[in-house]
Amino acid sequence: MNPIEDWLPKLRSSAYRITSPEDVNYNCIAWAADADDMFWWPDQQWICHWPRSVPRTCTLDSFRLAFSQYGYEPCDSPRLESGYEKVAIFVNSTGAPTHAARQISTGRWTSKLGRAEDIEHDLDALEGDEYGSVAIVMKRPWRHLADPDQDA
Repeated sequence: MNPIEDWLPKLRSSAYRITSPEDVNYNCIAWAADADDMFWWPDQQWICHWPRSVPRTCTLDSFRLAFSQYGYEPCDSPRLESGYEKVAIFVNSTGAPTHAARQISTGRWTSKLGRAEDIEHDLDALEGDEYGSVAIVMKRPWRHLADPDQDA
């Protein structure tokens, strides 16, 4: 048995592929924001990165605000749109954020699975008990991430 498929059983019936080895230096939120050198999370201990102007609360609104700091706005569809990059934020049954994925140029999605591998996948293949479901999709005009917390 594949441990990833045990953890995320909908992957068994989808076409996914592992795109990088395990790495403990970043998480899914960072990866969705196109960063692979830090953890992003609104922890109260200020251990993880989080945009300074966004409340450090584990709410969908805080995650929406965090990505809006990087130019993302809510949109209606996860479908590929020319000229835009998208992120999807997952929430559990209580509405707490659990995961984020980033759309790639093929229209598929990429995710960092906790401290495990990165994978390329269909968006709905991650829905289930572990991550819940997609609560919001956000988009911005295609560009490389620029950190608004860094001095120019």
